[in-house]
Amino acid sequence: MKVIDKGKRANKKLYCKWMVISLSAIMAALAAMWFYIHDWNVEQSMKALAEAVAIEEPATEAPEDEAVIPVEPEEEEPVVEEEPAAEEKTDATIYPADSALPEAPTVINGILLANKQHPLPATYAPGEVPEARTAFETMKAAAAENGLNLSAFSTYRDFARQKQLYEGYTAKDGQEAADRYSARPGYSEHQTGLAFDIGEAGKEQHWASASFGDTEGGKWLAANAHAYGFILRYPEGSEHITGYMHESWHFRYVGKEVAADIHQKGITLEEYLGVQ
Repeated sequence: MKVIDKGKRANKKLYCKWMVISLSAIMAALAAMWFYIHDWNVEQSMKALAEAVAIEEPATEAPEDEAVIPVEPEEEEPVVEEEPAAEEKTDATIYPADSALPEAPTVINGILLANKQHPLPATYAPGEVPEARTAFETMKAAAAENGLNLSAFSTYRDFARQKQLYEGYTAKDGQEAADRYSARPGYSEHQTGLAFDIGEAGKEQHWASASFGDTEGGKWLAANAHAYGFILRYPEGSEHITGYMHESWHFRYVGKEVAADIHQKGITLEEYLGVQ
């Protein structure tokens, strides 16, 4: 058995030897053939071999930059700020279309108001207010110390009396002119019992006249009436606020504190009450 195994091993070695020799011969023949094809140039042959076995990777083309189309910004519509609507102011010189008189008078902060926009009830009849009369008498006494003799020639008028006067003025001068200096019945301050038309005794030619403001009595009142609770009710240049033309003789009792404030600020009663 040992002899047989040795024979097999010897044959196997011989077979392997001839296989190696055969493969070497084949490889040598192939190499000779390769060099022959490339004119026996070793450098050229090796370069060709390298190119043959190289794995070509597919070229990846760089993506072309996409054309950027500029986007024009949308035009924003300009924001138009709306201006607040101007507050409409009532024309104080014009009577309201509704001529119906109220059931109660207008009182603001304790102050009775009567003008073309704030009428009085036809039945409102307080008479001359005692407090106002007392204040006038005190003022008259003070004026007397300065050689002035003041006279309240017209104070309280009821609805009927104002109606009579207004109709007379309208017949004489026409309604448009009469409305500038005389109140329609129900709209007169004299019906409040707080209005005093003042002049100087002995100088009646200046009563209810613009000329009174140029007299000594008129100047004294303009400068001192507030100290006694009276204000010049219709100042010059304020017709668009009070509704009536300037009356240098027409004073209204409102009390010392209010009168002093109005005088110091140089405003009208409407402005003081915030109803202009």
